[in-house]
Amino acid sequence: MGLSRRTFTALAGVTALGFTLGGSIGTPTRASSSRSVPTGPAPGPPAADGRRHTVGFDRHSLLIDGRRLVLWSGEMHPFRLPSPSLWRDVLEKMRAHGYNAVSAYVSWNYHSAAPGRYDFTGVRDLDLFLRTAAETGLYVILRPGPYINAEIDGGGFPGWLTVTEGRARTSDPTYLKYADEWLTEVNAIAARHQYTRGTGTVLLYQIENEYDSYVGEPAGRDYMSHLYKKVRADGIDVPLFHNDKGRNGHWTPGSFDTGGEKGRWLYGFDGYPSPSQVPADWGYFGTGGAKGGATASPRTPGFVPEFGGGWFDPWGGSWFRGKGYAESRRTRDAAYERRFYLTNLANGITLHNVYMTFGGTSWGWLPAPVVYTSYDYGAAFDEGRNATPKLAPMHQIGHLLARQPDFAKLNPATAVKPKDDRLTAYHLTNPDTGAHVYVLRNDSAEPVTSELPGTDFDVPLTVPARDGRLLATGLGLGQRKLKYSTVQPMMCLTVARQDIAVFAGPRGEMAQVVLDCPQEPTTTRLDAEGAWVYDRGLLRVSAPLGTGGLTRVKVEAGGAQRPMLLFFADDATSLRLWPVETPSGPVLVYGPALVRSVTVRGDTVALTGDTIGATGLEVWGPRGLTRVTWNGVPVRTRLSGTGSLLALQPLPGVPKVNLPTLEGGWRHKTENPESAPDFDDSAWKTADRKTSHSVTPVPEGQPVLFADDYGFHYGDVWYRGRFDVPPEELEDLESVSLAYSTGTQGLLMAWLDGEPLGTHRMPVPDNSTVRQGSWAKKATFTVPEDLRERVADRGDAHALSVLVRRMQHDQDGKAQDSHKVARGLTGVAFKGVSPKVRWRLQGEAAVDPVRGPQNNGGLYGEREGWHLPGFADAGWERTGLPRAGRRQGVTWYRRTFRLAVEPGIDASVGLTLADDPARAYRVQIFLNGWNMGQYINDVGPQHTFVLPNGILRTRGTNTLALAVLSDGTTESGPEDVRLTLLGSAAGGVPVTAVDSPGR
Repeated sequence: MGLSRRTFTALAGVTALGFTLGGSIGTPTRASSSRSVPTGPAPGPPAADGRRHTVGFDRHSLLIDGRRLVLWSGEMHPFRLPSPSLWRDVLEKMRAHGYNAVSAYVSWNYHSAAPGRYDFTGVRDLDLFLRTAAETGLYVILRPGPYINAEIDGGGFPGWLTVTEGRARTSDPTYLKYADEWLTEVNAIAARHQYTRGTGTVLLYQIENEYDSYVGEPAGRDYMSHLYKKVRADGIDVPLFHNDKGRNGHWTPGSFDTGGEKGRWLYGFDGYPSPSQVPADWGYFGTGGAKGGATASPRTPGFVPEFGGGWFDPWGGSWFRGKGYAESRRTRDAAYERRFYLTNLANGITLHNVYMTFGGTSWGWLPAPVVYTSYDYGAAFDEGRNATPKLAPMHQIGHLLARQPDFAKLNPATAVKPKDDRLTAYHLTNPDTGAHVYVLRNDSAEPVTSELPGTDFDVPLTVPARDGRLLATGLGLGQRKLKYSTVQPMMCLTVARQDIAVFAGPRGEMAQVVLDCPQEPTTTRLDAEGAWVYDRGLLRVSAPLGTGGLTRVKVEAGGAQRPMLLFFADDATSLRLWPVETPSGPVLVYGPALVRSVTVRGDTVALTGDTIGATGLEVWGPRGLTRVTWNGVPVRTRLSGTGSLLALQPLPGVPKVNLPTLEGGWRHKTENPESAPDFDDSAWKTADRKTSHSVTPVPEGQPVLFADDYGFHYGDVWYRGRFDVPPEELEDLESVSLAYSTGTQGLLMAWLDGEPLGTHRMPVPDNSTVRQGSWAKKATFTVPEDLRERVADRGDAHALSVLVRRMQHDQDGKAQDSHKVARGLTGVAFKGVSPKVRWRLQGEAAVDPVRGPQNNGGLYGEREGWHLPGFADAGWERTGLPRAGRRQGVTWYRRTFRLAVEPGIDASVGLTLADDPARAYRVQIFLNGWNMGQYINDVGPQHTFVLPNGILRTRGTNTLALAVLSDGTTESGPEDVRLTLLGSAAGGVPVTAVDSPGR
């Protein structure tokens, strides 16, 4: 949204409104010694500055070099954005929108294809991610497990761990050997990026994840103790923590052996309340005790390592009625965030991480069974990296917490009761500054206006339906003091010898700000909407929010030496205000869709950022600035009466992005030669194992058929069983029963001597089964008489071919080794005959050295490189779309397309597939050899798949390959395949092409 015509004209013109030209490593601060730490300015943005820092805490907050910090963090996972250049894009957007930290899982399975093999290069470059976070000015909460859950395959456990002995997530020595191996690798990187050393911004480090098993047993306590000591031995000296799975009081300080170390362990707990719930008090105002949330650890600050910034969606979309993540975002919107996040702040939670802030994509075979490819999550930034309106609360609160130190040290104060009991009120005070903070929450379905007796508010206050509001009295604003405001303070900063205070609220509301002024000030209306009155030491300023954009009022004298600018903004306008700290002092920018960086050199302020629509630009900065550049281009400006530089012309918006059609140019080829009776499977692995470490029993008298036991951990797996039955005995063959086990939405296809027996599919989960990660069924196929006759004509030797789409490993949330539940065939039985079957199986080929272990499965085309951009498909048959065929098996479609997005344009592009939902087929999507996910036409709900820039060549040629798996019961597509523009901006970050080797 750009500045309105009215606002831009008023800013740029010479009008009657008065515009004129003219420390030591790892030394903790213990609770007993930090009670006297006063309220003061928060630490500045972190950097790898080469200086050593102390990181400690008391019961109120973190203490960074003795200064209080409220941690306002957002979760993103670099493994869910396989284009390292775009990590910077998301991190810069987070920092600009008020976050001061990023929390990130590190997934063991993503980096390890086999025991002793670890890859931290390319899209797996953890060192690069941590460097980028530091360069962006964000603290890092690092979460490397070993177990992470995260709705990812095996909860982050590598596939090869499924075939090891020993119980995972316990003190079992075999498991600990492998866990230590992983931690050694990841900690070697993490240690050199710790903020304590001045070489990075890693501030906190998590061990394990939501571990609620064996809490009172040696297997659990010894496990946590082992991880703690291992991490410390590897040189991690920042505070450690664990995230309790809810409010259980598990793993509080002193609950396990930390080798004598005290005062360096934080208790945290996770929370994912439904929008239909009334926000709970998990701290000061709650039930207290071990199950009260933050009260379980009264000497450490309130810490929520995961609080719901959305929710994941299962195959079929039952939780959101098939509407997908758009519905998650709608139900967990900005009002939800204010209502719940402000309740947390009121309860003394000063370490707050929103899961997810950018969800991204569980590409390839990364997703856990409970989710499909998209991990958009309904987050504040969508899967296409676009900012959404639900960023407003994070933006406003984050900038407030960074610039108003009062909020880092609040205690409960005298209870206040609104006259209308539909409002819930929390009252807190800062013992050092005397500021009072009020959180008002409205859980009803209509707006509520009420007085607040016993406070400094002498006017009624309004809270919208199912929303919340943070208000303050006695808050220091530069050289002045806030008596009260009816809308939320957003920030106050001193720029060029004047104080700028911003207040924000819902569009259309009449906002009132009351300042203590012992003498009548000089007040100037800079926009037509502002009004004021002075009476008995109070200046009352009011303005409607959102009318024409930003409303400004200037206040001079009245008992203060510095003038003050009061800004009034609605939510949308607040998202175009960008405060940035520079070595020369604060800078405030108004107008663009995003400001990424601000650099002051001499008389010039250089801005970089994004625009979407044409927009005005206004900059307040240190004295002496006369020139502005935007993304390297000079901007003509004028100096306003408020000291800002005003652009004389709007910044241009983003040009139209044209995407090519994908209607023509396709080639296709059928595969699954493995189903043919004479297929040569001699190079396949022989199924000759008798025992397994899987938790799935091996059927008596049969070999182990589980795919993992033979080294096939991801994607499809083929089985071929050879057996001898004389033709005359085949007359007795009634059916073949194939027992198999998969993740959600797995399936099995079978052929007898090349003749289809049929397909069996796991059911679509409903609300009661969406969390079920493993599905075991028996597929029984009748062998009709005509098929028996055709097979008998082949003689004695026969082949049973079976393709299993195994989907992913279950997570191990309850520490029951559920990641070891079998995948693939588990047992075979014949009715009418009893042949001895000799089994071989084949899954994915060697791990792609660039794309990693989760990219490829075991389809014939994958093993032969049909998905790769360099594959020679000139001999394939030309075809067009829509395409209708009916066969059981796999058909591939390939084509190239060229994009010509203008330089300096960040275009987020997706691939959309659509068809009649009655048609039963699924598609593996490969872009330039990268597996971008799985589409299931008759299940959904996902139809659009993000193609991240870097993998997608936005200026060049791309190869798209679709592997279509159909069961033969219906015609199969694809029908409608098209590129979709998900968002675009002028600006962005430079993108380096991700390596996409051809063969």
